[in-house]
This record gives sequence, C-alpha cells and structure tokens, in this order.
Amino acid sequence: MRHLMSPLDFSVEELEQLFQLAMKIESHPEQYAHRCDGKILATCFYEPSTRTRLSFESAMLRLGGKVLGFSDAGSSSASKGESVSDTIRVISSYADICAMRHPKEGAPMVAAEHSLIPVINAGDGGHQHPTQTLTDLLTIRSLRGALEGFTIGLCGDLKFGRTVHSLIRALCRYQGIRFVLISPEELRIPGYLRTQLENGGFPYEEVIKLEDVIGQLDILYMTRVQRERFFNEEDYVRLKDFYVLTEEKLRMAKEDMLVLHPLPRVNEIAVEVDQDERAKYFVQARYGVYVRMALILTLLGLAE
Repeated sequence: MRHLMSPLDFSVEELEQLFQLAMKIESHPEQYAHRCDGKILATCFYEPSTRTRLSFESAMLRLGGKVLGFSDAGSSSASKGESVSDTIRVISSYADICAMRHPKEGAPMVAAEHSLIPVINAGDGGHQHPTQTLTDLLTIRSLRGALEGFTIGLCGDLKFGRTVHSLIRALCRYQGIRFVLISPEELRIPGYLRTQLENGGFPYEEVIKLEDVIGQLDILYMTRVQRERFFNEEDYVRLKDFYVLTEEKLRMAKEDMLVLHPLPRVNEIAVEVDQDERAKYFVQARYGVYVRMALILTLLGLAE
C-alpha cells in the first residue's frame, strides 16, 4: 500500500508512467469509465476547497466509483475534538482510498501512519500540495512536450504558497531549468528551498518587479496572496495587490510563454488575460482531473 504525501514520493520514472496514463485517459475516457466500480473515495477536507475537492470527486465518479466525505472541519467530528488518527481509522472502514486536506502541516502524514487505505495529501497548511504539482507537471509536459530546458518565473506569495514549494522541489529533479522568483521581500521563498536550489546547482534569481523579467520567461506561474496564511490583516491588505498580470504586461512576454495559476484567482490576473492564447490556467484545471484519475488507479493497483 502506498500513500502520496509529497511529489517526491514517486520517482521520475513513476511520474512519467502516471502522466502517460493520464493522457490515455484523456484520449479514451470510455475505456476507464468502470475501472473503479465498487470503490469508494473519502474526501476529508478540514479546510475550504473548490477545485481540489471537486476534481477528486469528479475523477472518482468518472472512473465509476463513489464518493463520501466532508467539506469542512465544522461538519466533521473534528469539531467535537476527534483526532486525525482516529478519524482515518474510522474512514478506513468506510472507503478504499482517502484524499485529505488540512490546515496543519503534517496532518495527512499522521493519517497515513494510522490508515488501512491509501491516503493522498490534498494540501497541508503552507507545506505541500502534491496533486497540484502533478497537475502542473502534466500541463507543462503536455503543452511544451518536455519537463526540462526552460525558464520558469514563480510570482506572488512564495513564502506561504504550498503549490510553489511543491513545484520547485519537483522541478529540481529535471535538467536545464532556471528559476526566476518574483515576490516582495516579505514573501520570498523559505530558506530550505533556496538551499536546495543552490546545492542542486540550479540557476535562480530573486526579483521584485515582474516587468523586469517577464520577457525572459517560458512559463509564468502566478499565485495569489493567501489571506488565510497571514497572521494579521494589515500585512495582507498591504501585499494583496502587489502583482496584477495585465495584457499590457503580457506584451513584454514571449509569444509562446505559458501563463499558469493553481487557482483560485482573486485579482492577480486581470480577466482580460483570459482571452490571450498564452493563458492556460483553465486547461491546467482540466488536466487536474485526468492526473487525479491516474493517481487513484495507481494507488488502488488498478492502473495498466
């Protein structure tokens, strides 16, 4: 039995198999419509979510399985004080696989240690978001043809953004990638990620202005400033509008640059950008269903 706590839990070779399966599912969904007949996915979300929770549910339903769970801690026994370890012991009797989101870092790992079924980390605090990273990697692989040899700019909240943390760690296993880290000084990447880039010999630079570097980028990965990660409202209000991608700024970018975003978007990408052919964040969301379908099949031992 395997769990997914980090994108590094799968080798590069295993990720390639996962991505190939996801693309087969996209091309021939009817062949997988009953692969999970009789199986149940539990979605245990202690923190609000739209895309991640619904994409997991959509993935399982498209595979022919069923779904149960809760969408916030207040509607679970956590509101009565039940521990994560007790909850997963019970869920193990009800479902065949579990996707868990939790505001506390490491909570899904605790669940995995006490679970009788595979557990997928669907986001834990500001730490990891491995299935979003799988989505990001599949999107880049599909649209660029390879996961190496490009310059990626990560823009916005790089300090608390778990999608950014997971993506940087995952991309460090591929060759020829240059990182441009775009953020205000208060929201720069944690020190351990900077150390990883330096020890791995990955070229990177940290800048404040998006306009100064957008012309260099092959991929621009925008993120929102997350209100829920701030300790005081004043800092959030001061930084929330620090970056806004507009058509005017896009005119300085390469014609084939990809604009990605893990969503939800607040106002960091102007609505007018949606019409630009380089805006791929809604395509990215669609790939999230296929990669989660492939992941569910893999962890349940039902992959080809």
